[in-house]
Amino acid sequence: MTEAVFHERQRLELCAVHALNNLLQRPEISQQLAEDICRGLSPNTMINPHRSILGTGNYDVNVIMAALQTLDYAAVWWDKRKSLESLVLSEIFGFILNIPSPISVGFFSLPITRKHWIAVREINGVFFNLDSKLKAPAKLGGPVELKGFLQECIARGSCEILLVVRKDVEEARLWINDVREM
Repeated sequence: MTEAVFHERQRLELCAVHALNNLLQRPEISQQLAEDICRGLSPNTMINPHRSILGTGNYDVNVIMAALQTLDYAAVWWDKRKSLESLVLSEIFGFILNIPSPISVGFFSLPITRKHWIAVREINGVFFNLDSKLKAPAKLGGPVELKGFLQECIARGSCEILLVVRKDVEEARLWINDVREM
């Protein structure tokens, strides 16, 4: 039932903030906190490389990773050369993807894209695409549909996937079924 799913809608260039909050299912990260993280990542700089010069957001991956660390989570870069079948979904809190997104002016889509952060998470046994540009969360389904969605994003190109896991899961590498041949 999607009405029980928390879903922040896109505002300014705050997709990183919205992706984090949608992943967490609560309004935990504010624009002010993201700005504070930016200042902490690059103190004593006139122009902060971790956000838009206009102050409208457009936060980079470093801000996302630092915000997650304050909440005892870690972001693990997914190696897209690996099979999605090696993921241990029960150990993964959720996913944050950086995907190409078309730019629109009013009702017109331009033939160019920008990078956009989205969250994907399992809620009550169902995976949802929690993209802040969607009017509502999009139900993906179970593990098969999730992996199909992720594979589709990878196939489109220019996509990065972060696995969001608890810090102890990251340290023990419990998020991957890493069978190595001897």
